[in-house]
Amino acid sequence: MTEKQFNKGDVIFRDGDLGETMYQIIDGTVGIYAAYGESDQQLLVELGKDKFFGEMAVIEAYPRSATAVANADTKVLEIGCGEVSEYFKSEPDRIMDIMKSLGDRLRDLTVDYNEVSATIKELGAGEGKEKSAGLLEKIKKFAGVYKKSKNADKISQEALRKLSQSGHADGYTTSVDKYKKGTVIFKEGEIGECMYDIHFGSVGIYHAYGTPEEKLLTKLSTDEFFGELGMIENVKRSGTAVVLDDETTLEIITPSDLKNLFSQNPPKVQMILEHISYRLRKLTKEYMTACSLVYRVSDAEAKGSVGDDVKSAVKSYTQNLYD
Repeated sequence: MTEKQFNKGDVIFRDGDLGETMYQIIDGTVGIYAAYGESDQQLLVELGKDKFFGEMAVIEAYPRSATAVANADTKVLEIGCGEVSEYFKSEPDRIMDIMKSLGDRLRDLTVDYNEVSATIKELGAGEGKEKSAGLLEKIKKFAGVYKKSKNADKISQEALRKLSQSGHADGYTTSVDKYKKGTVIFKEGEIGECMYDIHFGSVGIYHAYGTPEEKLLTKLSTDEFFGELGMIENVKRSGTAVVLDDETTLEIITPSDLKNLFSQNPPKVQMILEHISYRLRKLTKEYMTACSLVYRVSDAEAKGSVGDDVKSAVKSYTQNLYD
């Protein structure tokens, strides 16, 4: 771990670079930019003292998704891939801080993804009608996001593969319980206080569970985590978690467990971080796919010919959404 000083305007890393370090800001401010140095550059977020950036490159081998620039004279702590465990041993409270950093990005990206999905749905519903000023602004925004992202087409399915991991039940664990089929673990709309690790069995995440609009959003199996955003952010659960198999065994992990979990079973904490990072990368790909569709519509309309292929793509995307 090394302290580094950057002058105002210095580029710390660039979009597309292969990173092997993350940073904690000791003093100063860092701006995270899309299309930095170009006419349409955009400041995505400005970070201050104690904030982290570049953490995904340390959790997993992954190209930088934006450019980091010192917006003032700035001092940072640079932490390399092989130094994370040492850092957590000396600063165990930072485990939750890193999770919150990733959780904040995941939450904000979810808002953006929901907005671009709603925009595509509005495009499908309003085919042939004059677009409102609000819809035109949204189209401009999301088409611009796609155009600014140099790596929009480079997030491959291979890059999104899940990392090979040892069994989640290996080594030290926190509280573990078994559940019968049909048990509701938490309900949509409840405030989250913990996350779960499936040691055996399966869990379904439902929208509108128990109503005529019930929909299974995803099925999770052995060695998968769920509920982490509720734990990190204390936000409302976005779905209802229901046990699908008898004898399903779940480990319950709370924020207060993390220090001891790291000291007793460091690989488990690494797995949790990788899981959150994976979710963020996967959502990023889905978001950019949606933005690229808005760009296709915008480009076709600018050329005066919205073909059947574009209309079909909008219709297909909309059909896969749920209200």
